[in-house]
Amino acid sequence: MPGEISPTGKQTGPASPPELRASHADRDRVVDVLRIAAGDGLLTADELDERLEVALSARTLSELATLTADLPPVSASVGALGALGAEVKDVVRIEQVHSGAVERAGRWVVPRRMELAVTYCAVTLDFTDAVITHDTLRIDVAMTGKALTLITRPGIVVDTDGLHLVHTKVKYRQPPTSPAAPPALRVELVGQKAHGRVVVRPPRRTFGQWLLRRPAFRPEGA
Repeated sequence: MPGEISPTGKQTGPASPPELRASHADRDRVVDVLRIAAGDGLLTADELDERLEVALSARTLSELATLTADLPPVSASVGALGALGAEVKDVVRIEQVHSGAVERAGRWVVPRRMELAVTYCAVTLDFTDAVITHDTLRIDVAMTGKALTLITRPGIVVDTDGLHLVHTKVKYRQPPTSPAAPPALRVELVGQKAHGRVVVRPPRRTFGQWLLRRPAFRPEGA
């Protein structure tokens, strides 16, 4: 049977079928695998940067496959959760009154929903190395005093429109990202924050990054 004409106008035959296109979800999965591999010491910072650039601009599945061919053959979510010995929870509730600061940092597993019932305790949610397995996190806020800080990374969008503010200031600094890329995680803040501050910011640069004038994260697709 004669070869067929591909959408690009090239003739293909039985021995050379058209390559499958990569979706946004395919790219996101590879990006997660690369970031976890770097966290495990399998990739250097330069190797991670190079592969992330290729992954975010990849058009086919074969292009993505080459980026993880020398890495352990596990998906990002399964590998990360297995390494952490954790599972995705539907709801995580945090209740504290006049005690130490609350912090989630490192490779913590982002739940589908969080409830913050906190009085005069600072809360920090650092998503820099968090394991993300779905696209939306709803945070029900019932918080008085101190600061609620969310540390983001490219691909994470925070929506504060559903938050009722009482004597509270909001400081929002979105990390650089490509406007064409869909968000990897949308964080929706709802409820009430009274007194104190709400801070949304990217991670601070290390001393070495500061010397080189490099951002903590490169813009996606840069």
